Amino acid sequence: MVYNDALAARKQARKDGLPYPKSTDLQRQVVTAAKKTAERAWLASVGVDPLIQSLRDLDTAYRNFFDSVSGKRRGRLVGLPRFKSKRDSRQSLRFTRNRFRLRSDGKLNLAKIGDVRVK
Repeated sequence: MVYNDALAARKQARKDGLPYPKSTDLQRQVVTAAKKTAERAWLASVGVDPLIQSLRDLDTAYRNFFDSVSGKRRGRLVGLPRFKSKRDSRQSLRFTRNRFRLRSDGKLNLAKIGDVRVK
């Protein structure tokens, strides 16, 4: 959701002939402003790390595209980032070092999620 909103903002800026928004501006526009709307209020219950990580993923996708086009990136050409499908059932989540702990009883504690059993 955040990834698609940020991608839409970047595409709109390109369409309007404006420079790409900086990551901090995208974070304010996509994450902070979206939390204040009624339809996306649930974003406040999610930890901030995964939301910001999706913005970093978009930056990486654009960097790979521009490096591929300019010849800095070896291998096959990489296309522009695409919107993520709502029908794709794969979900992933990444935390930084500060947002999770491994407890002595073998459970993993995730920020704003709680204890998770680990296999």
